[in-house]
Amino acid sequence: MSNIEWFTQEGHANLKAELDELIKVKRPEIARMLEKARAHGDIRENAEYDAAKNQQGMLESRIAGLKHKLANARIFEPGAAGDGKAYLGACVRLKDQKSEAEFEYRLVGADEADAKAGKISIVSPVGKALLGLGEGDVAEIKVPAGTLRYEILSITF
Repeated sequence: MSNIEWFTQEGHANLKAELDELIKVKRPEIARMLEKARAHGDIRENAEYDAAKNQQGMLESRIAGLKHKLANARIFEPGAAGDGKAYLGACVRLKDQKSEAEFEYRLVGADEADAKAGKISIVSPVGKALLGLGEGDVAEIKVPAGTLRYEILSITF
C-alpha cells in the first residue's frame, strides 16, 4: 500500500522541476563522464570511472525516489477547506505566550520544510499542533524543555 504524500502546489512544482533537471541535464552529463572515463582504457583501476559510476548510482536513486513521491503525491487545495483553520499551505502568525514574541510559519509538506525560510512541516511537532486550529486558539506543543504555548493571531492562504 502506498503512502500519500501531501504537497502545496509550489512544493509539487519544485519536485517536478527537480526530477526534470535530473533526467534531462544531470543524467546525460554523467553519461558523458562515463564515456570519457571509458576512453582512458582499462576501467578496473580507473578512479574517474568509479567516481562517475558512484554519481550515477546516487542520481538514479534520487530519480527513483522523486518518481515514487510524485506517484503518491496529492496537492492540498487550501480554498477547498475555507473554514479559517490552519491546514497545509497556510501562513500562520503566532504569538509566544511566554516571551510575547510574534512570528509566522508556513505549513508545508515534509519535503518542503525549510526552517530558515519559515516553512515548517505538518509532521513536525509544531506543525501537527497547529493543524486544524483557528484564530484565537492556543497551540500547546510538548518539547523536551517543557510546553510551548502559541496563540494563533491570524491564518492566511
